[in-house]
Amino acid sequence: MLVNIRCARIRHTDDIKYWVALSRVPLLGTVRFRRLEAHFEDLGKAWAASLGELKAAGIEDAPIKAILAARESFSPDSEMEKLRRASVKAVTWSDAEYPWRLKEIPDPPPVLYIKGSILPEDERAVAVVGTRGPTTYGREAASVLTGDLSKNGITIVSGLARGIDGISHRAAIENGGRTIAVVANGLDIVYPSEHSGLSRRIAENGAVVSEYPLGVRPNPRSFPRRNRLISGLSLGTLVIEASETSGAIWTVQHALEQDREVFCVPGSIFSPASGFTNRMIKQGAKLVSGYQDILEELNLSVVAQQFELPLDVGTEDNDEAVLLRYLDDQPLHIDDIRKSASLPITAVSGMLTILELKGKVKQVGCMHYVRMQERTAIYGN
Repeated sequence: MLVNIRCARIRHTDDIKYWVALSRVPLLGTVRFRRLEAHFEDLGKAWAASLGELKAAGIEDAPIKAILAARESFSPDSEMEKLRRASVKAVTWSDAEYPWRLKEIPDPPPVLYIKGSILPEDERAVAVVGTRGPTTYGREAASVLTGDLSKNGITIVSGLARGIDGISHRAAIENGGRTIAVVANGLDIVYPSEHSGLSRRIAENGAVVSEYPLGVRPNPRSFPRRNRLISGLSLGTLVIEASETSGAIWTVQHALEQDREVFCVPGSIFSPASGFTNRMIKQGAKLVSGYQDILEELNLSVVAQQFELPLDVGTEDNDEAVLLRYLDDQPLHIDDIRKSASLPITAVSGMLTILELKGKVKQVGCMHYVRMQERTAIYGN
């Protein structure tokens, strides 16, 4: 018999307010957060630590001064109240709700701020980026490709910017899909301001997320850094019209560093707007002429055809067989499955999706899976 699973797999105590408070401290990034967590375990102790204790944790003089100054500037409880009033949730990399794919990048944000919701099905995500000033061709390509991906169960991740970003978010929503916007500012600010209505719709059909606390305004340096989260949340990045000076170049660079796929829509050789995409295709990026190119490259074709699959799907490949060996009727978290199978989380997530469609496994909540004793379809006739 299946049992209920508590969503807090590792832990989730009330020290979240100290994570939020410390996320406001200048100079505290991924590395120093890890030092604080390793030394103090409870970040409430880190927040209250003396200068000597912080030094013992490996924190340098400048960030120590920033922590001590922050204690005088704001209270953790006040920060949590501000989040509540803004309908924003904060999750740490120790929380089950934190996107597992994002944990794999070299510098995941210690705290992720979310307006809306990130669901397990958002593991099947593709980033769509491109120019802020698309041509008619670029607009149509973004609308059609994003719409088709959405119809096939793919979550669209983009950056809420003008141009390709906004077109892609809208197309996902209009085609009944989910979409995630990653922004370079606090979630009490909408940039650009004309996307206020779009931002609300995204939160209703997915999530708007940021690594920046409330009140932080965007600046030129925050956009390239934001782009690592766009690629980090996704299986691959699709570029639609980007010149050689486009900000989309940052997203592609992050995707390559994160070992994620890169897809490009070819453009006219006479159009500066396609200079970068055409060059990337020559250098090995996957040329995309239809959504099927993306699904096939990511081995997601079976997901796209989930409503047409016969019940008697062929035998699983070797990796799927490996996963099944570690599953039984006791729920097991996806991260434990990954560790047991010694496979990348992206591969495990995709194979579990396929096995679920085949009726061989079932997700019983909060990314916990059990093996099904009998094949059962999870879709209608």
